[in-house]
Amino acid sequence: MGNQGGHDLVGYDYQHRQLYTLQHPSTTSEAKQSEVSSLHSSKRREDESGGIERVLQLLAVFSHSLTIYPLIPIFLLIVYAIYNPLRVILPVLLSLILPRSFTQRSEFLRSLPIWRLFASYFPIHLYRSTPLPPTRKYIFGYHPHGILSHGAFGSFATEALGFSELFPGIENSLLTLDSNFRIPIYRDYLLLLGMGSVSRASCEKILNTGGIDGKGTGNGITIVIGGAKESLEAVPNSMRLVLKDRKGFVKLAIRNGASLVPVLSFGENDLYTMLSDLDTKSFSGRVQQVFKKTLGFTVPFFYSKGPYMFDFGITPHRRPVNIAVGRPIHTRKMVDPVDGAYLDEVHGLYVKELERIWDEWKDVFAQGRAEEITFI
Repeated sequence: MGNQGGHDLVGYDYQHRQLYTLQHPSTTSEAKQSEVSSLHSSKRREDESGGIERVLQLLAVFSHSLTIYPLIPIFLLIVYAIYNPLRVILPVLLSLILPRSFTQRSEFLRSLPIWRLFASYFPIHLYRSTPLPPTRKYIFGYHPHGILSHGAFGSFATEALGFSELFPGIENSLLTLDSNFRIPIYRDYLLLLGMGSVSRASCEKILNTGGIDGKGTGNGITIVIGGAKESLEAVPNSMRLVLKDRKGFVKLAIRNGASLVPVLSFGENDLYTMLSDLDTKSFSGRVQQVFKKTLGFTVPFFYSKGPYMFDFGITPHRRPVNIAVGRPIHTRKMVDPVDGAYLDEVHGLYVKELERIWDEWKDVFAQGRAEEITFI
C-alpha cells in the first residue's frame, strides 16, 4: 500500500499482518462517513477480548507502569538484592562499568507479545498521514505528554503497533530523561528497547551516525515535546500543548538537516483522571512545582477508577488512543547561529500541521472533547 489519499490515514492491522486505510470522512458522502465510522468501530471491537486476555493485558500495562518512574525500579532492585545479593551485584557492576554503547537495541525485545497485550489493553492505534522515505533523517514530535506517555511508548519503543511496517527502513528511538540512564540495569533495559537520552549530544549522535550511509540517514528520534510541564495539563477531553516557546527541537532539526514530523495522540490525556485542579497557588500545585524544579519531572496527582474490573491505582483507564503521524516538514541545514526568522517559520509550519491533524480528525477521534486544541 504505497499510495494513500491526501487526507486518509493508514494503520497496521497486527492480527491480519497488513496495512489498512482509514478514509477521511469530511469530504465523503453521508453513506461513506457511516462506513468510515463503522470501520473505526469495528477496529475497536476487534481489540475487545475475553476475561483471561483482559487480565494478561492488565498485567502487561501494570508492569510497564511500574517501570516508568525510576524510583520504583530502584526500590524493586534493592528489595531483590536483599534476598539474592550475588545475582544483583555482578549485573549492577557490569552496568556501571560498561559504556552505554555496549548494550545494543534488541528487535526481539521490542517485538515480544507482551507489548501487543499492552497496546490492546486501551487499545492504541498508530496511523500515518503519508509514507516517509528512508533517505532522510527525522525528528518525531509527540503530543501531548499525558500522564505517563503510554501511547509514545507503545508506538515508538515497541513493534506492537507496526512502526516498521508503516515506516519501512526507518530506525526510530524514543527519547527520555538522561537521568534514567544512570540507573544500573534499568538503563540497559531502556537501551535494549532502542530508547535514548534526550540530551543534545545523544540526539545529534543518533541523527549523524549509523543509518544506511553511516551518517544517520534513515534514523529517527521521537521527543515528547511538552515534557514535565505538559503533564500538568493532562486533563481528560482536552488537548493543551506546551509548544509556543518550545523551539529547541526545531533548532536541533535545522542544525542536523532533519525533517520534523508532528505526531498528535488523541486520547492520551484521557487515560487518567487528574486529582488536582493544578492551581500553582494550591498545596498540591506547589508540591508538583517543587518536584519539577528539583527532579526534572513532575508527579501529577491522578487516579484511575473506571467502570471496568481490575482498574486501580496507576493502571490507566481502558480508553482508546489514536495516534496520527503527520506530514514531514523538511528543513534546510544551517549551522549555528540558526537564523531566527527561519526558526520561527519552521516552528509555525509545525504548529499548522498539528492544527491540520486536529481539525481533520477530531470528529472521529475526539468526539467527546470539552475544548479545542490549545497551544500554551
